[in-house]
Amino acid sequence: MSTEENPAAAPRSLAEALRGRDDVSLAALLRSRPDLITPVPTDLTQLATRAGTRASVVRALERLDRFTLQTAQALAIASDPATYDELLGLMAGDDGDPAVSAALPHTLGTLREQALVWGGDDRLRLVRTARELLAPSPQHPSPTGLGPTVREAGAGISPGRIQEIVATAGLPSTHDSVSALEALTGLFNEPERMSALLDQAPSESVEVLERLVWGPPYGQVTADPAPRLRWLLDRGLLLPTAPGTVVLPREVALRLRAGRAHRTTEPVPPPVEAAAAHRPQMVDATAAGQAYTALATVEELLKDWHEGGPAVLRAGGLSVRDLKRTAVALDVPEPVAAFWVELAYAAGLLASDGEADERYAATPAYDEWLERPAGERWARLATAWLAATRTPGLVGERDAKDRTLSALGPGLDRSAAPEVRRRVLALLAGLPEGAAPDTGSMLARLRWERPPRADRTGGGTPSPYARRTPAHPAEQARGAAARAGGIGVPGYPADGASGEGGDDDLRSRLARWTLAEAEMLGVTGRGALSSHGRALIGAPPAPRHADTQTEPTGPGDKLPVHHRQAPPPVLSPAGQATAAAAAARLLDPLLPEPLDHVLLQADLTAVAPGPLERPLADMLGVLADVESKGGATVYRFTPASVRRALDAGQSAADLHAFLAAHSRTPVPQPLAYLVDDVARRHGHLRVGAASSYVRCDDDAVLNEILADKRAAGLGLRRLAPTVLAARTDPAALLEGLRAMGFAPAAESAEGDVLIARADAYRTPPRTPPEPVPDGPPVPDDTLLAAAIRAVRAGDLASTAPRKPVAGSAGAAPGELPRTTAADTLAGLQAAVLTNDAVWIGYLNAEGGASQRVIAPIRVEGGFVTAYDHTADEVRTYPLHRITGVAELAD
Repeated sequence: MSTEENPAAAPRSLAEALRGRDDVSLAALLRSRPDLITPVPTDLTQLATRAGTRASVVRALERLDRFTLQTAQALAIASDPATYDELLGLMAGDDGDPAVSAALPHTLGTLREQALVWGGDDRLRLVRTARELLAPSPQHPSPTGLGPTVREAGAGISPGRIQEIVATAGLPSTHDSVSALEALTGLFNEPERMSALLDQAPSESVEVLERLVWGPPYGQVTADPAPRLRWLLDRGLLLPTAPGTVVLPREVALRLRAGRAHRTTEPVPPPVEAAAAHRPQMVDATAAGQAYTALATVEELLKDWHEGGPAVLRAGGLSVRDLKRTAVALDVPEPVAAFWVELAYAAGLLASDGEADERYAATPAYDEWLERPAGERWARLATAWLAATRTPGLVGERDAKDRTLSALGPGLDRSAAPEVRRRVLALLAGLPEGAAPDTGSMLARLRWERPPRADRTGGGTPSPYARRTPAHPAEQARGAAARAGGIGVPGYPADGASGEGGDDDLRSRLARWTLAEAEMLGVTGRGALSSHGRALIGAPPAPRHADTQTEPTGPGDKLPVHHRQAPPPVLSPAGQATAAAAAARLLDPLLPEPLDHVLLQADLTAVAPGPLERPLADMLGVLADVESKGGATVYRFTPASVRRALDAGQSAADLHAFLAAHSRTPVPQPLAYLVDDVARRHGHLRVGAASSYVRCDDDAVLNEILADKRAAGLGLRRLAPTVLAARTDPAALLEGLRAMGFAPAAESAEGDVLIARADAYRTPPRTPPEPVPDGPPVPDDTLLAAAIRAVRAGDLASTAPRKPVAGSAGAAPGELPRTTAADTLAGLQAAVLTNDAVWIGYLNAEGGASQRVIAPIRVEGGFVTAYDHTADEVRTYPLHRITGVAELAD
């Protein structure tokens, strides 16, 4: 039965409307607005109050799509309460729009579900806070471009002037200003009479109205308005709001707009179009190649920081110089290097060591990560990227305090980043298999789903007005802020704490970064979502389309998208782990198998035709230097690289055996000679700690060293025919002699050769950075069920009818019952005998007061044991904490 048939059933407040909902509807509300149960409200009245607070309403409005927001904006300018037909007229116009008519019921249901609108179709009410936020005012112009009503604009006009306007408009005079403004409103609301009035208007006056009709509605006039303006002012079609400022009344604008609140309504989301199509196998192969490159890049980054990476800046983060060095080492641009550094940090593979001289280094988790299969290693990186709120694309920009944002430094967290990443990948998942999106259409879709601030709280399409002069001062300030880039997006406050910098298009930038990062990481290939990328987000199998099996005929061709899928579900941590494992299983067969051989060449190089097994790659990285990377890696053998292997404890025989075992070609003679030549001279000189010394069985070599001018800085002197002493430490002495062309070896205090193997430096155990949440998390079904049960029980306790307590001054509605200790004990004992429920007031150990409905089971030892309807369980309460007891009405 509708409220029209049963007016008594119409809710009188939002709390009553919520009280009439079932558990499924309440769960939908709490799921869409999780801040309402943080903490769980005591009853439905408190839930309704919380749903109407400014912070909660703003958060809810931020998450509305464009058409739903337009509907709420239309309700904000409609009468209060409004009818469904009035709302439909504002949205579809006098001529009607079938698409709007079809979409409006569902949209209105969404607003009702989120408790932004309540009441039946005959009495639609927008929550008061939402009306205050969305209704037009000089301080906060509406995106509709509408101004105040005739009643609001005429409140400051003198009664005599109002009567003059009424008379000039052809209406009979009235006895007061209120009735005069009502008569003027009635004139503007009647299409026939309004048309007749406009037919009399000069063409120049009509032109002024046309320039104001879509907003801004304010204009400035001189003390002696032109005739075209005077004609409008005399008939109330323009009303003065301040000296020199006029406004187009809302009723006039709506008549000129044919009843539409918005110039353009968008009931249907813009489709994401496919710009190109590729064979799915090619997409997966390309994405797998990128995934392998991602793993190799992260390994190379952390190998470069193997013995301790760059220092941590005093303010935190990586210096610009160190970022440049990292970019050179990885052979990538600096923004890409920042992405890889941040990705390793988000995955918990990289952190600061926390020492006094703080530096970045790999974590112990990195060693564990290296031992995992390639697919699992990639899944860990991709999962960390999906959930990370740190945004590498901001590196190099400046925050609100004009400080440069550095990689690994503070200020890079953007709470919306995970949601944008998942939404972009979900839109890719909705395309046919192998289809790459048109970036413009994707950004348009994202802007429809989350309109920018200008579409939410003001800034409709600017239009000229009266004399093409600056608008109302509020409009001027808004326009200046817009030109200066000072408009922020709700949820992205323009302050130093968040570091958003007032960027109104941050979501679009996040979307572009997502597309680029997904390609680098191998989630997509050639712009299309790969099969393992689809599994990563838990998306259903890809829709197939005949056009996706062939390439487009031209670079500008766009493929129509006929498939629409529901977005992938938001995964729980356990669900995300399952999805990551599925993605790893799909990726593993696509990755190249590691090789156990290289191709040695006569020019002292070795070619690795693919990825190498880890022991082979590690040893080859010590024995040779990487000359070039790509599909095949080229290593070059040099005297320094061979000496490095000898310093690591290898002998010449070991190196010959290693090269012979892992080369598919015979070991070239020049390479064998190089190894033997360096090994023959390696260790011929010995360096130890006296301060330091050099000893050699061949005194001619020592004579050569002493005669060399380059040895002057080492402070050498002969102690014996075969021993030289030096003032420098052994490490400096080693470097100095190597720079002179010798190949000395270090020795211990016992005279043994020291193996100079570089030890891997690791930080203490570190946890990955926690993402900064974008508001409270969405509650799961278990929490929702418990919260609804608690709210309903609390509502039962607060709304249960009670009998008045004789002599109790505290028994008024909403207050705790107050009875003496004797009356409280007697009332509870009587309830035990009659098995009745009673209403009590209770103070907990922290002094918090609450009211409860309980069914006492027994009273003994200073405690009452009862079934608590509020908590839906049996509890025991100390009698001295019960403030009073009252019977419930029948």
